Amino acid sequence: MTSVWDRLERLFDALLGLSASERILLSLAAVVAAIVVGMGIILAAGSMAACSSPKLVVFGVQFCYDPIEVYTVLIGGAFGNSYNVAATLQRTTLLLCTGLSFAIAYKGGLFNIGAQGQFVLGSLATTVVVLALAPLAPTGVAGGALLVSAGVLAGCVVGGLYGLLPGFLKVQYDTNEVITTLLLNFIATAVAFVLVDRYFNDETVQGTATESIPDVATLDPRVFPQGSEFSLPVFVLALVVVGLFFYLLTRTTIGYDIQSVGTQPKAAAFGGVSERFTTLFSMTLAGVIAGLGGAIFILMVLGRWQSGAPSVGFDGIAVSILAGNNPIGLIPAGLLFGALDSGSQAIEFQLDVPGELIGVLQGLIILFVATPELFRMLGSHLDRRGTVDLRNEGADR
Repeated sequence: MTSVWDRLERLFDALLGLSASERILLSLAAVVAAIVVGMGIILAAGSMAACSSPKLVVFGVQFCYDPIEVYTVLIGGAFGNSYNVAATLQRTTLLLCTGLSFAIAYKGGLFNIGAQGQFVLGSLATTVVVLALAPLAPTGVAGGALLVSAGVLAGCVVGGLYGLLPGFLKVQYDTNEVITTLLLNFIATAVAFVLVDRYFNDETVQGTATESIPDVATLDPRVFPQGSEFSLPVFVLALVVVGLFFYLLTRTTIGYDIQSVGTQPKAAAFGGVSERFTTLFSMTLAGVIAGLGGAIFILMVLGRWQSGAPSVGFDGIAVSILAGNNPIGLIPAGLLFGALDSGSQAIEFQLDVPGELIGVLQGLIILFVATPELFRMLGSHLDRRGTVDLRNEGADR
């Protein structure tokens, strides 16, 4: 009789052997399956809800929600007009940064769960530096360029240092980076809140928030309408950064070292690659990218630091998993997540559909699409650790 471990091993083997085109087809099939299942859930929820005018009546059964209408509004909310496209691309830009942060660390054999904390502290550093330099900066384009450059640099440096911290704890004390980066997220949020509340709080606004940065330091929408809070050049910059990291990982010596430590640590050590340095470098680089996301969030979207940062750091983990931790794959994965986010907001505004049901639809698509890639990552992780022979482990248990 086939054991569970036999089936798991065959599943891992099958997923590890998939080509790039097969993985794309699998993801597309998963999206279709998620949409079909989501339609069933919308109908079921609509049959139990109470409404004065049902959207559908089938064989005498009334349904308050029309699944076709829900998905039509979802797509329209993501790409229906220039404002919606800007909202989708804005979210995509941030997810490219945090997704890349997780992917870089994963290539080095590490799980960076701390992109959210690096994002939060990077955004605070950008805000504080821009506000501090604003009175000293020249007016006009030169002053704007100086403030934006200094803000981006501050966000990257602080994010990188906060990423370096769990890397140092791992190489020095062999701590588990999953636990340390996860806990550092909470510490970052608390530290940022206290710093702003005690030293940088704007008393003229409710809640905990800094003053707004000068208009000259904000990134204008350019092609998109004013008020869309999205800058196309920044999106292009994010794509360039993704391309540069793809080049770094596939065409440079340090990229080869990162991937060799991540896939075959013993062989890498035998070949003279320093696992200690590579770990520190990977985690620092991951923090720099997450900090860049925080800087973009302040300069392009919010214009000030305030409590309640969006969860793009955690969402970036799912984006990276969906992309197979491939920098180029982050682009369609980030676009999918960005479209789901902006489209779901349109559903909530235009249709009388509960927010909880919208969250279920989002979760279904993410679950269906990301699960095969998650199992593939797990199989790859076990393979690199030399524990892929699950049958023996199962026998021992």
